[in-house]
Amino acid sequence: MRLSICRIVLCASVLAVVSFAQSAPSQPAFEVESIKPSGPKGCCTGVLTYPGGRIKVVYATLELMIQYAFDVQAFQIAGGPGWMRDDRYEVEAKPPASSKSSLANPASPKSPMNEEQREMLRTLLVERFNLRFHREIRQGLVYVLLTGKSPLKLVPAKSEADAPWVGSPHGGMIVGDGIAGTNISMPTLAARLGRYLGRPVLDETAMAGSFNFKYEYAAGESAPDVISSILTSVQALGLKLESRKDSVETIVVDRAERPSPN
Repeated sequence: MRLSICRIVLCASVLAVVSFAQSAPSQPAFEVESIKPSGPKGCCTGVLTYPGGRIKVVYATLELMIQYAFDVQAFQIAGGPGWMRDDRYEVEAKPPASSKSSLANPASPKSPMNEEQREMLRTLLVERFNLRFHREIRQGLVYVLLTGKSPLKLVPAKSEADAPWVGSPHGGMIVGDGIAGTNISMPTLAARLGRYLGRPVLDETAMAGSFNFKYEYAAGESAPDVISSILTSVQALGLKLESRKDSVETIVVDRAERPSPN
């Protein structure tokens, strides 16, 4: 009798596990993907987006791919093997036709991925790089983006179709000669500035919409470093950056492996 009861309990447990596995929602995943070691450095590094939801990762480390997949900066990633910051890869991936991303039509290859594409990239990293991680909330220094006392020198964006961009007034990355932006919302500006400032930037401007702006140092003038240039340029636009301590989400990499050949 006891043996029969044990068998019934065991069968019930197995059925419960199977039922749970079948009912658990599957993670969004790319349908077609290719991963290979990168060749010599090209003209750019990062993730490009194309119509139909296709993405192309160019000359990127695993750490950089984690940044894009989780929408974090390098200073928010800890742990992991050393090679994940050195080895470079090329990735091409396409979502299934049933996904919303298959209808995507980005204005430019430089347009950011949508959230579903980020989830698909996370799935790719887990499956192909055997990425294992956990999240931690740590206390650290952040900048807060606020409106200043001076009049705002921001112009509403002319077209939402323009690819969001922030950089030097002369094009390219911010190098210390001022700042310019096209079709940039305040949350996006905060995120982009964090890359240069080396710490998170929290948007507390409460400003909606996207803007174009430009502030350029006068001829012969320069800032002692990029951070000083950003602080001065932001203030000239009628905004300000204040430093304070706050909670910072951190992705801790517990394990990662080089991907096997396709």
